[in-house]
Amino acid sequence: MSTKPELFGTDGIRAVAGEYPLDHATVRKIGSALGTVLQNPSGPARVLLGKDTRESNEWISCDLATGLGSTGAEVIDAGIITTPGVAFLTRRDEFSAGVMVSASHNPYQDNGIKIFTPGGTKLAEAQELEIEGLIKTMPELEQAGENGSPSAPGWVDEYIDHLAGLIPAGLDLSRFRLVVDCANGAASRVAPLLLARLGIKPHTLNAEPNGRNINLHCGSLHPETMAEATRALGADLGVAFDGDADRAIFATHEGRVAGGDHVLYALAPFLQRQGKLRGDAVVGTLMTNLALELALARQRIGLKRTAVGDKYVLEEMLQSGISLGGEASGHIIFADLSLAGDGMITLLQVLCLLAGTGKPLGELLRGYQPFPQLIRNVRVREKSPLEAIPSVAKAIAECCLVLGESGRVVVRYSGTEPLARVMVEGADALAVEEHATRIAAAIESALGKPRD
Repeated sequence: MSTKPELFGTDGIRAVAGEYPLDHATVRKIGSALGTVLQNPSGPARVLLGKDTRESNEWISCDLATGLGSTGAEVIDAGIITTPGVAFLTRRDEFSAGVMVSASHNPYQDNGIKIFTPGGTKLAEAQELEIEGLIKTMPELEQAGENGSPSAPGWVDEYIDHLAGLIPAGLDLSRFRLVVDCANGAASRVAPLLLARLGIKPHTLNAEPNGRNINLHCGSLHPETMAEATRALGADLGVAFDGDADRAIFATHEGRVAGGDHVLYALAPFLQRQGKLRGDAVVGTLMTNLALELALARQRIGLKRTAVGDKYVLEEMLQSGISLGGEASGHIIFADLSLAGDGMITLLQVLCLLAGTGKPLGELLRGYQPFPQLIRNVRVREKSPLEAIPSVAKAIAECCLVLGESGRVVVRYSGTEPLARVMVEGADALAVEEHATRIAAAIESALGKPRD
C-alpha cells in the first residue's frame, strides 16, 4: 500500500463533480468506508454533514448519507454552513465525525469531501489511508433514496451563537461600516446572520447563490471589487470570503487589499501585548512572504514555516504551543478559539483589533511592505519529481543564485489540483518576474497539460 494517500490531498478529496472519485458509486463507497472506520461497540456513529452552495452538493450529500447509513451510522444534515462551522459543531457536540461537502475556493464544477475528527481537526494520513484501503474493497451500493437526511437548520444558529460569544462583553462593534463579499457561497447564509447579531449593517456583495456562481469573479480569489466598494463607500473595512468561508481577505478604508500575511502582521503584536500570543511566534508556510518574517523579527516575534496547507500549520501550532498561524491565502487559525481556519473568526478578530487600538487597518499595516512575490500556476498532465527534470532544476538553481539571501523560490505541486505552483519573491521585482516566467516555462515544456 502507498505510504501517501492517493485520493486525499491537503484538503480532503477534491475533483470535478461526477468524475472519479466524485462519481456516484465512489462517493457512496467513501461514505461506507468512513462509516466502517467509525463503527463502535458502544453505539452507532453520529456524523454531522454540511455543504456549501454548489449544485452538485445535494446528490453528493445524498450518496454520502447512503454509504454512511449502510454501516448503521446516523447522519445529521446541517444544510448550508461553513467548513469551520462543521468543525466546531463536530467537536462541541461530540460527533463521531464531521463531513463538509465543498471545494472551497474552486469553481462550481469542482467539489470535495472534507472529513473532521471528533476533535474538530482534519484526518491524519493514517486514517486517510485506512479509508482508501476500504474503498478499494467496498461492494457497489445502490442509492437508498433521493432526499438524503432531513436538514436541521438549527445547527447554524448554534454556530452563530458561538461566534457572537467570542466578542468580549461590553465591546460594541456596531459602529463599523463593512463591505462583505460572500462569494455566493456558505457565507451567504452565515455572515448576514452573524453581523445582524452584532448590530452591524454591512454592504453585502455576492450573497445570491444559484449553484453555479460560487467564487465566480468574486470572493477571496477576486477581492478587487470588494476593495473598490470599500473605498468608494467610505467603509471602515472590507472582507471577502471563499466558497466555504474558511478564508478571509480584507480591504482597508483606502481600498488596499490585505491578505493573510497582512493579518498576521497586524494581529500578532496586538495579541502579544495582551499576553495572548503563545510562543511569541506565529506559524506560516513556505509561501509566507519573507518581508513578514523580517518585520515580525523586528518586534521580537518569531516565524515558523511549514509545508503549504492549513493542516500542516495546525500541526506545527499544536506541537510548538503557538496560538496564531496562517497562510497568505487568508486561512488564519486562532488555536485558542478554533482548531480550524475560520473566516468569520478572522473577521471578528480584525474588528476587535480596530476597536482595541482605535486605529484603521491601513495605519496598522504601514510598517509592513511585502517583497514583490509572483506565483505562476502551470497545468500539468502528471506530477513527476520536479528536481529530476534537468531544465526545471537548472532554472531553479539560476534563480536561487541571483536572488541569494534577499529572495526565495518555492516550486511545488498543488495538493488539490493538477497544477505546479511557482513562487518567486525578492527585493527586485524585475528579477522576480523574469525567473518566475523562466521556471514556469520549463515546467510547461516538460509537463504541460492542454487547457480544456
